[in-house]
Amino acid sequence: MDIFAALQTSVSGLKSQSYAIGNISGNIANSQTTGYKRIDTSFVDLIADQTPGRESAGSVFAQARLTNAMQGNVIATQTPTNMAIQGSGFFVVQNRTGDANGQTAFTGVNAYTRRGDFSIDKEGYLVNGGGAYLLGQNIDPATGVASVTQPIKLAQTTLSAKGTKTLTLEANLPLTPKTSASATSGISTFTPVTQTTGGKTQIVYSDTTTDVSNFINNSIAGPGMTVYTESGAPLALNTRWVKTANADVTKTPETPATWQFYYQADTTNDTTKSNWVKADQDVTFDSSGKLLSPATGLTFTPLTINNAKVGAVTMKFNASTLTQQSAESGEMRATGQSQDGYGVSTLNDITITGEGKITGTFSNGSVVTLANVAIARFTNPDGLSPDSKGNYKATDDSGPPLAGLVGSSIQGGSIEQSNTDIADEFSKMIVTQQAYSANTRVMSTAQQMMSDLINIVR
Repeated sequence: MDIFAALQTSVSGLKSQSYAIGNISGNIANSQTTGYKRIDTSFVDLIADQTPGRESAGSVFAQARLTNAMQGNVIATQTPTNMAIQGSGFFVVQNRTGDANGQTAFTGVNAYTRRGDFSIDKEGYLVNGGGAYLLGQNIDPATGVASVTQPIKLAQTTLSAKGTKTLTLEANLPLTPKTSASATSGISTFTPVTQTTGGKTQIVYSDTTTDVSNFINNSIAGPGMTVYTESGAPLALNTRWVKTANADVTKTPETPATWQFYYQADTTNDTTKSNWVKADQDVTFDSSGKLLSPATGLTFTPLTINNAKVGAVTMKFNASTLTQQSAESGEMRATGQSQDGYGVSTLNDITITGEGKITGTFSNGSVVTLANVAIARFTNPDGLSPDSKGNYKATDDSGPPLAGLVGSSIQGGSIEQSNTDIADEFSKMIVTQQAYSANTRVMSTAQQMMSDLINIVR
C-alpha cells in the first residue's frame, strides 16, 4: 500500500466510523421508544486483488446489522389494550390515509411492527403510538362469526340479549331422598296425579285438589337459576326432582331407578299454588347409581315461565356429571350449573389472551371474544426493511409473512421496550471514537510523509 492508498483507506475508516457513531446515536435516542430494535454496525474489509505475496490491508465498508429477532424487556402498563409479543412474530398493521365518506380509510398495504402500545381511538380502532392501526379478525359477539382480516374495531360497547338455549348441570341425586313426607311416613317414591295440558305433563294446582302440595311434600329441591327470553327478560327457573321408582335387582332384566324433573310454571305464586311442568323425559339410573337415560340431558319444548316463552331448551348432563349415590342429607347436591343466555349489557373491561384473542367482559358477567389479533412471522426477520415510526416491510431477504403464533404468546396490558442497552452503546461509542481518532492520525501521518517526500527534492 502506498501513501495515497493509506489516505484513501483512512478516509473510508472515517466514513465507516461516522456511520457507526450515527447508529449508536440513533440507538441511544430510541432507548425509550416502544418496540424499537437497535441497529448495530458491521464492518467489511475491502482488499484489492493481489498475489498472495503482495496482499495488503485495504479499505473498510460499514453496513447495518439489524436486531429484529432480539427480544426487548416486557413491562406491565395500565392500559389493557397494550400488548407485547413474547417470542418471535410481528403485529400486522396498516396506516391511515384519511377519511372517505365519513369513514376512516387505510392504505391496504400491510406493515409489521413490535410496537404494541395500542389504544382505542374515538372510532373504536386500535392504534399504536406510531399511528399504525392493528389488523385482525373482528368477531360478532352475538353469532361468533369472524370477519376477514381488517383493522380491528372495538366499537361494540353493548351486547345484545341472547335467549337461553342450554343449561348445564353437575349434581348427585340422593339414593334415598328425604322429603317432607318421608320424614313421617318413610315414603321415598311418589307417583303424582298429572294432567296433560297443551301436550305438556303438569301437576296442576286448583282449590279442590292437593296434588301440588303432595308433589312438594314428596320431592326435593333442584337447582335454581336465572334464564333469559330472546328479548333478554330474566326469569327465575325453580326446579324440583321427584323419585317415582327405586331400582329392582330382583327382576330380570333389572328395573332402573326413575326420577322426574319439574319446573315451576308460575313463579309469581307460592310453590304450592303454581302448576309444575315435567321435562319431556324421565331420568333413570341403574342399581349402582350410573345414569342410563337420557344419555345427554333433558329437553323442554318449549320452556315457558310466567306465560313468557324461553323456547326450546336443553339441560345437558351425562353419566359423569349426574349420578345417584347415597347422601346422608337426602338432598340433591349440585357441584356445577350454568346457562348460556343473558340480557342486554354494557362492556366493562377488555383483556388480551396469550393466543391473541381480545375478549370483553360485560356487565352481566359474560366474557365474549371480540377480535383475533393478526400476527406474522418471517423466516429471516432481520431481512425486513425498516420503515418510519417503528414499522417494517417484507423483502425478498425476509421471505413472505407466515400467519400465526408458533411457540410465542401475547401478553396483554404490557409493552415491549427497546432492546437498546445504554451501557453497551456507551462502550461502543468509546471504541468508535478511538477508532475515528486513530483514522485521523493515519491521515495526518500520511500527510507528513508526503510533505517529507516533497522536501527531498528541495
